[in-house]
Amino acid sequence: MLSVNTISFQYQTKKPVLKDISFQLKKGEHLCVMGESGCGKSTLLKAVYGLLDLNKGSIFWDETEVLGPKHHLVPGMDFIKYVAQDFDLMPYTSVSENIKKFLSRFYPEEAQKRTEELLEVIEMTAFANTKVKTLSGGQQQRVAIARALAKEPELILLDEPFSQIDNFKKNSLRRKLFAYLKEKNIACIVATHDKNDALSFADTLLILRNHTILVNGTPKNIYNNPKENYIAALFDDVSEITINNKKQLLYPHQIQIVEKSELEATVLQSYYKGFYWLIEAEFEREKIFVNHTSNLEKNTKIQVHFLFG
Repeated sequence: MLSVNTISFQYQTKKPVLKDISFQLKKGEHLCVMGESGCGKSTLLKAVYGLLDLNKGSIFWDETEVLGPKHHLVPGMDFIKYVAQDFDLMPYTSVSENIKKFLSRFYPEEAQKRTEELLEVIEMTAFANTKVKTLSGGQQQRVAIARALAKEPELILLDEPFSQIDNFKKNSLRRKLFAYLKEKNIACIVATHDKNDALSFADTLLILRNHTILVNGTPKNIYNNPKENYIAALFDDVSEITINNKKQLLYPHQIQIVEKSELEATVLQSYYKGFYWLIEAEFEREKIFVNHTSNLEKNTKIQVHFLFG
């Protein structure tokens, strides 16, 4: 189990980057860390890996304390792997050679089998003998993930792991990767801006704001019961409306356009989303967002119904 106990960290400046962060992660469990840029997501992963000397608090994996550069000549813990946004690959060697880098040369058949398995996970079997320097950024990102998994770490830390990968590859890769981690019982912490990483694949969701934890819980509970606009806006467009002097946060699917209602709004803009339109409208001087089946012209009057709870 990973135990992060009231950790705080700041760089040379006096402004803290992490403030009193505490959470736990069980073996094989997947945690997603979300929040706006600069909230401390990447710094948290570096701290958990052992790249930073904490100002306060402690981090343990089972009985082993995770310590920073002051205690290790080569920072980082052997049983943890960290995939940063700069991939640190060997550009002049092949994809396979990059993955095999940390595998034993005394067991070549086992290393080859392991490499082929990981090439399948990242969907790059056809690029096994391709030099890394010729790959796109998204392909290099996938190689970095496979290399981190080569020796089956107990915990893997992924910083925006799909940020450079095309959408048509991203969904398939995400399913394969997280299924593989569950199969191998590898714990995972993902720092991301993508709601799909959290809602579909995380066991626990942790949201940071101003360098500290705003909320920690299950993705389903946090999504369905956002405490404030900041949280809801991480998942979708959000309408913040006042009904009976009470603020309500609603996602677009929680507002319906109906034939008859005492509640009227005016269309401001329509955005094509593929199988539906996102309607931006004004309701009692507040902006709302509604999913609808067709385009609506600007200034059209619409009747709306709100779905609470």
